[in-house]
Amino acid sequence: MDVKERIAMDLEEARRRTETLLAPVDDARLMAQQDRLMSPLVWDYAHAGVFEELWLVQQLSGSAPIDERLMHLYDAFENPRAKRAELALLDRHQAMAYRDQVRNRVLSILEEVDLESDDPLLQRAFVYQMIVEHEHQHDETILATLQLLQGGYRPALPATPPGREVARDAVRVPAGDYPAGTDDHAPYDNEHPRHPVRLAEFEIDRFPVTNGDYAAFIADGGYRRRELWSDAGWEFVQAEGLEAPKFWRRDAGPETDHRGPATGDAAVAGDRRAGTAAAWRVDRFGHDVEVRPDLPVMHVCWHEAEAYARWAGKRLPTEFEWEVAASFDPATGAQRRYPWGDDPPDATRCNLDQWLYGCAPVGAYPGGASAFGCEQMVGDVWEWTSSDFLPYPGYRTFPYAEYSEVFFGGDYKVLRGASWAARPSVARVTMRNWDHPIRRQIFAGFRLASGGEVA
Repeated sequence: MDVKERIAMDLEEARRRTETLLAPVDDARLMAQQDRLMSPLVWDYAHAGVFEELWLVQQLSGSAPIDERLMHLYDAFENPRAKRAELALLDRHQAMAYRDQVRNRVLSILEEVDLESDDPLLQRAFVYQMIVEHEHQHDETILATLQLLQGGYRPALPATPPGREVARDAVRVPAGDYPAGTDDHAPYDNEHPRHPVRLAEFEIDRFPVTNGDYAAFIADGGYRRRELWSDAGWEFVQAEGLEAPKFWRRDAGPETDHRGPATGDAAVAGDRRAGTAAAWRVDRFGHDVEVRPDLPVMHVCWHEAEAYARWAGKRLPTEFEWEVAASFDPATGAQRRYPWGDDPPDATRCNLDQWLYGCAPVGAYPGGASAFGCEQMVGDVWEWTSSDFLPYPGYRTFPYAEYSEVFFGGDYKVLRGASWAARPSVARVTMRNWDHPIRRQIFAGFRLASGGEVA
């Protein structure tokens, strides 16, 4: 298969996955906004087509837009998520017809472009990979919205692979100078350039924090203990009335009281009842299921992760500590593309690509361990780090400022590792995700670190 055939196949596969995810959703729910933090599902679908037209038609051929109005209607900066349900959006069939029209133009232009030209957009098919990864990322956003659907989404949930008895310990990473980032000519610019980082010796947990671990934090009054929270975190907890990860609810046992947050002795008794994951249930795509203690905790915000770390006497790792623990091979001095090596992800190494519609138990993927011995660093959950989202030394914006540059220095924390809902194309260890520290609807969890010299 030549390069252009591979490009066409990748574009088609990305689109078909999006349509497969949306196929079970009726038109009314497709057009509705489930939460002001999330777009109507049909917005994401049409937006991916507009982005494809902008870069693979207009940028490569210089042609005018098919419909100038759509360029503005589906511009994420012109129309924030909270406003998108008020717009005159294309419906499913209109969006599909538009995307067909765009794709026909894309494939026609692809036949003529010179992938060996000096245009950096075309070198090693950069711009085509960018479009594929963009749609893959919107698939994960779509899944976060599908989790919010009233009335559910899936008729059944897949079975998880077996876990195993594991040591819930930490691995040591020696002090030293390590490589971070990448010089690969591929999305995205915030991963560039590859550069050295100096780290003090530190330890990082072999596995992410589990539901069982987190239930113990709740049981110990974690959400009620002011000393565990930053000022911003405590303000958020109080304003939102948080008592558990998003989508968790107390199991409806004989002592459960749903009349509101408990206080005083009632709060202490309720916390004790919450001491095991079995005291909780969780909604997964419309299915009310028990919270399994052996699964990584998910749908927690950065503030919750930070408070848990303080309770546990540890801290969140920096993004460079996380990357080195995931990617560096001390035996060879090489930086791996994935924790296990350079071979692409598969179902024996990690939980990616929407296979499970949720997390796998800890210990399910010994074949995915990093050289230092950390497991499940790619897949299952995005992992919060302590790092602010900032440019690397020598960073250069390419090909547009709105992907990374406009977000640097704001109220964003870096997440690493990819979740179960991520496509393999974005699961490399250099991939940097970021979000506001209050975000809970994303598929995020965390693991802990200790030692080191962190400001």
